[in-house]
Amino acid sequence: MKREVFEYALLHVVPRVERGERINAGVVLYCRAHSFVTARTHLDEDRLRALDPAADVAGVRAALHAAECVCRGGDAAGQAAGDDAGRRFRWLIAPRSTVVQPGPVHTGLTADPAAEAERLLDLLVR
Repeated sequence: MKREVFEYALLHVVPRVERGERINAGVVLYCRAHSFVTARTHLDEDRLRALDPAADVAGVRAALHAAECVCRGGDAAGQAAGDDAGRRFRWLIAPRSTVVQPGPVHTGLTADPAAEAERLLDLLVR
């Protein structure tokens, strides 16, 4: 199988922005050659509450779910629904100062972008 370039960024949860503490809660992956974008998420509620016992767990879950919806496109993606995979990825990795923040973009090679997203989720998030 031919391996193609992909880009990915971690999704960090920063429950108290002023403290700068964060946990990894997802990965967003884009492969231009396959017109593929996906977000895979996993929220460790115990780790989140260790950083902030008053964290809005439901709100964080909703924000992570929204990232997954943007990747899937369709009506659930809101304004991003009509954008191509690359534009949706760029929108998701744009810097923001909210509780869910993207990390820096990294690159790699893969023959299977979906499997790569799962591998990165297992390696860097779970």
